[in-house]
Amino acid sequence: MRSTSLVTLVVRDYDEAIRFYVDGLGFTLVEDTPQGDKRWVVVSAGGGAALLLAQADTDQQSARVGDQTGGRVGFFLTTDDFDRDHARMTSFGVRFLETPRDEVYGRVAVFEDLYGNRWDLLQPARA
Repeated sequence: MRSTSLVTLVVRDYDEAIRFYVDGLGFTLVEDTPQGDKRWVVVSAGGGAALLLAQADTDQQSARVGDQTGGRVGFFLTTDDFDRDHARMTSFGVRFLETPRDEVYGRVAVFEDLYGNRWDLLQPARA
């Protein structure tokens, strides 16, 4: 069996990214291991692929922070309680780009992470 275990997210600063993903989105800090002038930082929402937070260290990488998918929604945070997570995230200051809406596939709202990458907060419709 094969699966995607990590997805790299280029960030401006390890510590600010950890704070946002752990305190703001409710992720768990899985690992934060120094590796010379870099760190191996992994956060997880609990299921699916975890995020490897990679601090930009070149001009080319820095230019991609916040625009890794060209302005499209590129990340999806699935929840079993949309209202709970939406309220928590809003109280932390997470910027939602729209009001929550109900679609055939579930309840959803687009938000931005601290750098501007777009995410869907999604509670799938019950089958």
